Amino acid sequence: MMQQVNFPATKNKKVGFISSSGGHFEQLMMLKPLMETYDSFIVTEKTNYNNFSSNNRVYLLRQINRKEKLFLFILIINIISSINIFIKERPDVLISTGVLSTIPLSIIAKLFRTKVIYIESFAKINSPTITGKLLYKLADRFYVQWEPLLKYYPNAIYIGGIY
Repeated sequence: MMQQVNFPATKNKKVGFISSSGGHFEQLMMLKPLMETYDSFIVTEKTNYNNFSSNNRVYLLRQINRKEKLFLFILIINIISSINIFIKERPDVLISTGVLSTIPLSIIAKLFRTKVIYIESFAKINSPTITGKLLYKLADRFYVQWEPLLKYYPNAIYIGGIY
């Protein structure tokens, strides 16, 4: 059961919500009430089935898979795009549900002392993700949706499922 968190209504804080496409984006959209509380924007991957039901600004990165031949080229394009998004938006906080496409923007945010919050995937019950292992070291707050993951992330905060 997800714990209820009340956030003060404020448009003074700018919050970026970032995720890859698919299930990670679906999890991110579970935070829509939070998106509406802040001046916020969304960063995700461009796909053939993008259908945004949000009033927020949306930025699209190239879909990336570490096993494809053009991985490094696409990663460089996404890094450049992430820098441009960060410069344009200047968020106070980034909230991510992963994965690979969100790493560059998270690292850029930390370089500029922006708070980073990471929520480990709901699909990962007994083992960590590669992105989770990296962002666990980087994030200011790290949440898990399954209690067994505390074994891998002892300083994480268990919140239960966001669904």
